[in-house]
Formats: sequence, C-alpha cells, structure tokens
Amino acid sequence: MRQKEQQHTSIDPEQLSGLVGSIYDASIAPEIWPAVLEECREFVGGYSAALYAKDLAGLAGGVFYSDGVIEPRYAELYFSLYARLDPATAGHLYAKLEQPINTTDILDYDEFKQSRFYKEWAQPQGLVDFLAAPIEKAGGWAAMFGVFRHERQGLADAGMRERMALIVPHVRRAVLFGKVIENASFQAASLGDAFDGLAAGMFLVDGSGQLMHANAAGQSMLESGAVLRARGGRLAAADRTAAEALIEALAAAGARDAAVDLRGVSVAMPGADGENYVAHILPLTSGERRRTGVRYGAAAALFVHRALFDIPAPPEVMARTFGLTLTELRVTLAIVQVGGVPETADALGIAETTVKTHLHRVFAKTGTSRQADLVRLVAGFASPLSR
Repeated sequence: MRQKEQQHTSIDPEQLSGLVGSIYDASIAPEIWPAVLEECREFVGGYSAALYAKDLAGLAGGVFYSDGVIEPRYAELYFSLYARLDPATAGHLYAKLEQPINTTDILDYDEFKQSRFYKEWAQPQGLVDFLAAPIEKAGGWAAMFGVFRHERQGLADAGMRERMALIVPHVRRAVLFGKVIENASFQAASLGDAFDGLAAGMFLVDGSGQLMHANAAGQSMLESGAVLRARGGRLAAADRTAAEALIEALAAAGARDAAVDLRGVSVAMPGADGENYVAHILPLTSGERRRTGVRYGAAAALFVHRALFDIPAPPEVMARTFGLTLTELRVTLAIVQVGGVPETADALGIAETTVKTHLHRVFAKTGTSRQADLVRLVAGFASPLSR
C-alpha cells in the first residue's frame, strides 16, 4: 500500500501559544487532559493521542489519559496481550527523552505489516503508524506521549515530527507537575508506585514570594532547608544566586509578564545537600490555572525537583556497545526472557526465519555463537557491577 504524506504546512504561532497554555493548564486541572490531548492531536496531525506508561520490558503498562478515540476494548487488549507483541516497543521506550520516534525509525515497514500485532490489533482499527516520545523514565518504567496515524493520513511525515517536537517538552513538564498536584486514576495500581520518584515539591505563592500552600514533598524540603527555606512566611532559595533569580521570576509572574505567562520560567537551584535542583515557576494567570490561583490568592505555582538525567537502561547500553539495531535488541531480549527461536517467534508474532536472521546478526556483532552465551552476556549488562 502506498502511504500518503501530509503536506508540510507553516506553524501558526498563535495556535502553538494557545496549545502550550492549555497543556500547562492541564498540569493544574488534570481533568482537562482528554480535551488537551484532542488539541495536541489536531495540532500534530494524527488520529488519536494518549499519555501512557510501560515497563521497559514492554510487558506491563496502562493509560494515564487519552482523547478517547481508541476504543476501550482495544486499549485493554493492547496492555493485556499485544504490548509484548508490538515490534516498535523497544524503539519507543529506549529513545532519548523528548525524542519523537515512529514505526519506520525502528523497523522495516513491510516487516511491521507482517507482524501479528499489526494484523490483529492495528489493522482492524485502520492504524498505520505511531509517533511517540518518552517524557520520563524512572524505576524501570517509561512515561510516553504518543499520537497514532490512521490509514487515511499515512505514515508520520516531516511536518508531524516538527510539530510533535515543539510540544513534547511542554507535555513532559506538565505531566511531571501534574503528578504532584493530583494523582491520576491509573488503570494499573503499579503505575502510581512506579512514578512515586517523580514527586516534586509544590508551592503556591504570591508575587512577593509569600507562601500560601505547600504539598507534603514541599513541606519536607522546607524542613530540611537544603534547597528552600521559609523566612517570615516568604519562600527563599538557600543558594544566594538562585534566591535572586527566584525573586525576579516571582515578580514577573505576579506582574503577569507575557514572557512567562504561558510557559513559565526555570531556575537552577544548587542544594546544600550537594544535589542539584530545578525550580519551575508557572504563573496562575490564565485559563484553568487562574481558578487555582484565585482559590489560594496565589500568583504562581513553584515546582521544585531534583535535576534528573536520562540514564541509559542496561539494554540500551548493550545495544550501543555492540551496535545492535532496535529490532536485534528486541529479539535478543525475547530470547533471554522466553527461550528458544520458536518461543520467541510466537511471543513477538514474527516468523521463525526472521528470528534466526536477527539472531545470527546478533551473534556476529557480540562475538557469541550460542543462545546460552547470549544469556550470560545480557546478564552481565544487567548486573550493577557492570555500570
């Protein structure tokens, strides 16, 4: 089938600005995420959009929020059966944070169309592609933002990638911030546990830094005094340079400075405990955020969390070390997890000949010749002593 390509079109700055504002509104009012994802879908140019999570093995996961286009039965089937058969899983999960990846970035499209996943799950819905980007990784899990493409739209094109790249950083921050205000009702309880480590300190303040409210994590930060302190009821950074930058940012938020109104501003905050922190000041002066501000008499929400780095998981390190493609990595992990060639072919929904082809390439690249050697090699990369 010849895939259609959407024509590249110029980006409307006003549309983008309005969407970014809506994304940050959702960080304060999580109930509007479905509507915001509809906006994201229309802006990017896709069929359906969702925020979801998977474990890095691709064997478990669930949806945070979606635009509701994908039928619930298909969403349930995906995580109960087809996630492990999805040939694009490894590529999406192991991509760099905020990097949009589509199906053809990961494997040959004809191979994708021969997979059980495509024939039984994607094709019946008319889905032909999925452009997704990791927005956070923690505890063996990855949170993702993704947009499906329908056969009427064809594969992801350059315009879609460009638009996706523009909004992914804002989606990432909004999801992180929203986690500390109100936990989503996850379809799998384990998702909430997996992302506990993303909890940040949240403070509501007026334009002068007067503290109006702090969540539990924020209270703990104030008690330790390593990064923030409350002096005379006003919030202040422990580091002198950060303290000055914080005062300026809060004053701008209180004055409804257009430069920070939609996207907010970030401030680096060295901690007395030797850790590096990042504070993001989000003005409560527009859209749904205004309601929160009015409720507390606050002008801005201040989110503070440790500076996180995109540390590669052991499989990623192995792939980089030996130059494995994402498909070769996927087959390698399946061999280790489920057994021999027939079992791997059945689990991945591909032909045994395809598994053998990839396996021989892996043997050549890693200098191994038996599956047992490959298992030991993978185990070595998984060992904490190998890092």
